[in-house]
Amino acid sequence: MGKPEFINRITEHAVRFLKDEPMSKHTTFKIGGNADIFLLPENEEQLCFCIKTAKEEHVPYFVLGNGSDLLVSDNGIEGAVISLVNLKGIDIAGTAVTVKAGENLASLCMSLKNAGLTGLEFAYGIPASVGGAVYMNAGAYGGEIKDCIVSAKYLDQDGEIKEIGKEDMCLSYRNSVFKKNRGIILSAVFELKEDCPEKILERMNEYMARRKEKQPLEFPSAGSTFKRPENNFAGTLIEKSGLKGEKVGGAEVSRKHAGFIINTGGATSKDVRLLIKKIQSKVFADSGVNLEPEIIYVGR
Repeated sequence: MGKPEFINRITEHAVRFLKDEPMSKHTTFKIGGNADIFLLPENEEQLCFCIKTAKEEHVPYFVLGNGSDLLVSDNGIEGAVISLVNLKGIDIAGTAVTVKAGENLASLCMSLKNAGLTGLEFAYGIPASVGGAVYMNAGAYGGEIKDCIVSAKYLDQDGEIKEIGKEDMCLSYRNSVFKKNRGIILSAVFELKEDCPEKILERMNEYMARRKEKQPLEFPSAGSTFKRPENNFAGTLIEKSGLKGEKVGGAEVSRKHAGFIINTGGATSKDVRLLIKKIQSKVFADSGVNLEPEIIYVGR
């Protein structure tokens, strides 16, 4: 049994899907070839079914959050892309907040502000889903997911739904245990503090203003291209190497913030990868620092 049988089973289970779907529609970089099959499960049960069926039918699969931090191959993605975009929901009980993996960080922050709960303001403006933010231990302006997460529910490689506490998540700079165990995050629980909604909104707006001032938000990108080197900043090293404005095809080192590669229009995955290699080579030659990409490469 192959792909046709997989599609038949997905159809029988009433899971919505698209064929040959351009991944450029689903990544913040606006880059990427087609996914063979793009699945849109409506709930955890459908998600688990999609993954179980893909394994049984030997169809490779990739689970997609908000599509940030991703560079998808120009040749697309073989097999199935399973989107979490429909797995949304926020449950507030006092200062404890349970959030489903597909929830957008911006909408979560607004909901928390309305509820008078503080602790995640730093995440306002990070273009990620909650699942992706936990997976990467996303952070900004001195805050990280690990500062307020309590636990998470995830699907393990055997198809079992499990819970894990913060102490076992191995949360560090842009890293977590989920990168090793390949667990698919379903939801997360955060413990926050009460505060005045007006003060929370003020902090959120301040962080957003700083983002707009310093980051090239007017162009598609995957966020920071490189991880922060020890005792340094990638953008500073790139700028010192004279690479601001450096281009390969439609990909360009942002003139606003050298830590970002932007899509100025029509950039391909190949353009971005070639520009990354050029940056790494020049920065290493100039400073001896080996820049490690924060971007995740996906696809053929």
